[in-house]
Parts: sequence; structure tokens; C-alpha cells
Amino acid sequence: MSKKNTERQFVLCLRNDECEDLERGKVYETLPDASAAKDGYIRVVDESGEDYLYPASFFEPLKLSRKVQQALAAA
Repeated sequence: MSKKNTERQFVLCLRNDECEDLERGKVYETLPDASAAKDGYIRVVDESGEDYLYPASFFEPLKLSRKVQQALAAA
């Protein structure tokens, strides 16, 4: 059985220019989207609970332990 990369990716919101569904200083989970990344965007699960594209410049990627990732995903 091949092991998929199940490590979740999280980012810290640094800016929320005119984006009411984002909170500065909050940690958000991202979803892979290679097409969006080529255009400078990332797919983020925001305050509405849905995933949307936001400028990548609004966020800083975080490296978190698996334990912390699981705790954030469960919250």
C-alpha cells in the first residue's frame, strides 16, 4: 500500500484586504491547487467553512507537527 502525503498544510493570515471571511493572525488550512499557485493564489478554507482562492501574499506557510495539525483539523 503506497503512503499518500496526508500531511495537512496550514498558513497564517497576515493580511485580509477587503476579505471579510479572513481574520488576520488566524491559522487556516489550505487545499492543494497547482493551477491557482501558478497565478499566485492559494486555496484556503476560510471563516465560512468553504474553500476559496486568496492571494498567496496574504499568508505565511507554517510547518507544524503532526499532533498540532490534527488538533487544528479537529477544531
